[in-house]
Amino acid sequence: MDEQPIATLNVIPFVDIMLVLLTMVLTTANFIQTGRIPIALPQASHMQVEKHQDKTIELAASGDIYFDGAAVSKEEFETRLATLPPDTSFLIRADRNLTFQGFIDVADILKRLNFNKVAVQTKSASK
Repeated sequence: MDEQPIATLNVIPFVDIMLVLLTMVLTTANFIQTGRIPIALPQASHMQVEKHQDKTIELAASGDIYFDGAAVSKEEFETRLATLPPDTSFLIRADRNLTFQGFIDVADILKRLNFNKVAVQTKSASK
């Protein structure tokens, strides 16, 4: 067994790997700096943008339901919701003194009718 120490080291594969890593760092550095990848978007003819307004559901402390500002019963509320498309968005504004069951009743109606875009408005706590 005639083993000799390695006299030379082939560094070409190492240099190739380092160049690839350098390319990746330089490419992503621009993305990190700006927060987005710069692209030139294609142009299209001007279109009218349709603005969607949330439907408002207000729940009073007494348990009354107001749909878009008008007082409704639970049955009337459910019938009005049944006529709306499933991608309608809702904003629920509930009084803090409302019983939890009153809120759950409304949420249950929304879930039963397959509405997924529901937000609950809150007030930020002041310190």
